[in-house]
Amino acid sequence: MNRLQDKIVIVTGGATGIGLGISRRCVAEGAAVVMAQRRIAIAEAEASELRKQGHRATAVSCDVSKREDVQSLIAATVREFGRVDVMVNNAALTGEAAACRSFLEETDEHWRRIIDVNLNGAFIGTQEAARQMILQGEGGSIVNISSVAQFAAQEHAAPYCASKAGLDGLTKAAAIELGQSGIRVNNVAPGDIDTQASADVQGKAEARGATGKFFRFTPQDRRGTPEEIGHVVVFLASDEASFVTGATWLVDGGFLSY
Repeated sequence: MNRLQDKIVIVTGGATGIGLGISRRCVAEGAAVVMAQRRIAIAEAEASELRKQGHRATAVSCDVSKREDVQSLIAATVREFGRVDVMVNNAALTGEAAACRSFLEETDEHWRRIIDVNLNGAFIGTQEAARQMILQGEGGSIVNISSVAQFAAQEHAAPYCASKAGLDGLTKAAAIELGQSGIRVNNVAPGDIDTQASADVQGKAEARGATGKFFRFTPQDRRGTPEEIGHVVVFLASDEASFVTGATWLVDGGFLSY
């Protein structure tokens, strides 16, 4: 459908898991994609694969918790493609990378690291992308990737849940202030998505000592795919969502229906 024809899209964490699904859907809809990843070799390999398929894609090294890295990401995107139309704040510590632990074993250092990447990274990404969009004078779209964890607590994941709940407030606050500049800010909350990071999430949680009593099941009786998150991001990034801002979109297969 080419809903993002000639749009320039940044996807943080765009070469793995949900981020890769988003990147693939965006280029399929006509966008040029900048895949920002701390592990740059992975991003370069995925960007190369997309280029082989005839798409416009490039990779940039970025730790989203560091403002200077995000500023360099924006600058590199402008040098390569001339502008930034869409910012997808997807990068996060999740699954095994989040090194989840029980609430009473949580440390200040670990708490801050999760918040730094998952919440502060989205704040920095939103702010720096908005500044560039305002310079361009044509508005834009910012999409944060949250989780059903912003609504429903998970065992051994207090900082993760707090970081994702914080994205809701960040999205709404940014939306009301940036709307006058034509910038829309929305949030997507995925449910149980089939990625390497979330493989056997229940078994791994129980192995760490979680009771396993608080897991929900998806009414559709399957796990979602990264590309299914990508479809919703494409909509929110496109002109079809021109009157949509400040909202959180559940993409959870009914996970929170009961």
